[in-house]
Amino acid sequence: MQFAIVEPQRVSAEALSFGRPMPSQLAISIGQHSDKGRKEANQDFHGALIPEEPLLGLKGIAVVLADGISTSDVSAIASESAVKSFLTDYYCTSDSWSVKTSAQRVIAATNSWLHAQTRQSQHLYDKDRGYVCTLSAMVIKSTTAHIFHIGDARIYRIAGNNLEQLTEDHRVIVSSQQSYLGRALGINPQIEIDYRAVTVEKGDLFLLATDGVYEHVSSRFIAETINKSANELEGAARTIVEEAKRLGSPDNLTIQIVRVDALPDGESSEVVRQASELPWPPLPEARTVLDGYQIVREIHGSSRSHIYMAVDSADGALVAVKIPSTDLRDDPAYRQRFMMEEWVARRINSAHVLKPRIQSRRQNYLYVVTEFIDGQTLAQWMIDNPKPGIETTRRIVEQVAKGLQAFHRLEMLHQDLRPANIMIDKTGTAKIIDFGSVRIAGIADDAAGMSNDILGTAQYTAPEYFLGEGGSPRSDIFSLGVIAYQMLTGRLPYGTQVARTRTKAQQRKLRYRSALDDNRDVPAWIDGALKKAVHPDPYQRYEELSEFVFDLRHPNKKFIATASMPLIERDPLLFWKCLSAILFVALLIVLALLVMHYGKH
Repeated sequence: MQFAIVEPQRVSAEALSFGRPMPSQLAISIGQHSDKGRKEANQDFHGALIPEEPLLGLKGIAVVLADGISTSDVSAIASESAVKSFLTDYYCTSDSWSVKTSAQRVIAATNSWLHAQTRQSQHLYDKDRGYVCTLSAMVIKSTTAHIFHIGDARIYRIAGNNLEQLTEDHRVIVSSQQSYLGRALGINPQIEIDYRAVTVEKGDLFLLATDGVYEHVSSRFIAETINKSANELEGAARTIVEEAKRLGSPDNLTIQIVRVDALPDGESSEVVRQASELPWPPLPEARTVLDGYQIVREIHGSSRSHIYMAVDSADGALVAVKIPSTDLRDDPAYRQRFMMEEWVARRINSAHVLKPRIQSRRQNYLYVVTEFIDGQTLAQWMIDNPKPGIETTRRIVEQVAKGLQAFHRLEMLHQDLRPANIMIDKTGTAKIIDFGSVRIAGIADDAAGMSNDILGTAQYTAPEYFLGEGGSPRSDIFSLGVIAYQMLTGRLPYGTQVARTRTKAQQRKLRYRSALDDNRDVPAWIDGALKKAVHPDPYQRYEELSEFVFDLRHPNKKFIATASMPLIERDPLLFWKCLSAILFVALLIVLALLVMHYGKH
């Protein structure tokens, strides 16, 4: 890993000299310089980190700049801590998190730490003298620059001889002679972080600068200097800083220049690219040995995959070997999704999610090995148990919810939750299986790495997917709600109508069929919880799985009150439909009586 946190007093071109990039990798050139200027000490701090694969593809390249405030004697410590924390902690966040989530959580944690340091110091009641600084960071991942900003340092994109400012100054102007920072790192226990995503192209130039530079050097001079020194960015940075000093800048001076030299070939990471390196395995027969796994028998076969029970020759353990479908071997998107299944499984630690088998041998073919679950799918269990009790249903739903929470904590969406993708083992433990449709925020940052195709099964897929919208944790909650409803009623809440809706207007016409209409003993408050979980509008559903699970066990007063309301208040449309039907029948009866009356005369 090439790692460069550059001290302001020790800037060298050698520290950031990079070798020739690999053909399909993200690569940048960077020049940076900092000077204390006319001040006694330099309170600015800056740095950059260019990791090796797979982090380069998964997390990107980070460039960070912090500016201490002049009223504080310890702001230099704050600046250094903020930059170093970002460059180390960001790369320790989960691979599955999006750049936005990873960076914002790291910045928020740094802000809390700086604020706590001030509260423990003699500057408790004078925050401007505490551990306070600005922070501007740019993470370039795949073809996107993610910008995070607090304070009045600036990030620009250079367009010809002009500078396009990509950040907003958080400075409050009192008069022409007086202003103050409206937002800075460490002042308050919570921090508001500006975020912006910008598409990048090969050759793009970006600039990070403190106010000591941009307030004294013209945009034209900066752009022309950088364009003239395209092959010597370090020298250009030094020239711009010296010009700011010559023009009388009284502040610390720091500048970073970033040029995008190469972009990846459209794949998210080295992990995904490995999918093209392994050959397809042959479909094995019983007793066939595949890389040390002796096949016992086929467990499941479909157009999407083939799953076999096998024995690991290393320790005699029973395992499940999943082999790609022969029907989809010419589909590159399917190949990538299949390769990502093991990647997903290795990052989730839950008793209710299928565990991968840690392999100690070389893998010669494309397949996935997992633990073997001695049990049956929930789909088969529902056939064997057509009328499960409410408590049994609750226990299964709660376990599946715990498994889904493990996905959501890592910013993953399962997207294909259905009874056939849930196993119930001999102990009654429910486990989520099949990760071929999982959406990973950290991979989806790369628009070319994931598609917007509907990957789930239509009957359990949330309505928003059929509108071409991206999913959210609420989409998985919809799928779980449908499963819970089906277990308690034996049918689907909207039948097959959801998959036929392609507009919001059509979805607003969907009518939930109450579980109370069934002969089964389902309390009204549970029906209310189910109705909310499967609402066509994702913003009308539960926000968290824990809320849904709680309402399945604890009567929600809102649902009880709704159940006792007159039909005209609960569902005015249904009320008028019923009334119209009654009046129509009454009219027919009257007409029939009239016909009979006049027929006699």
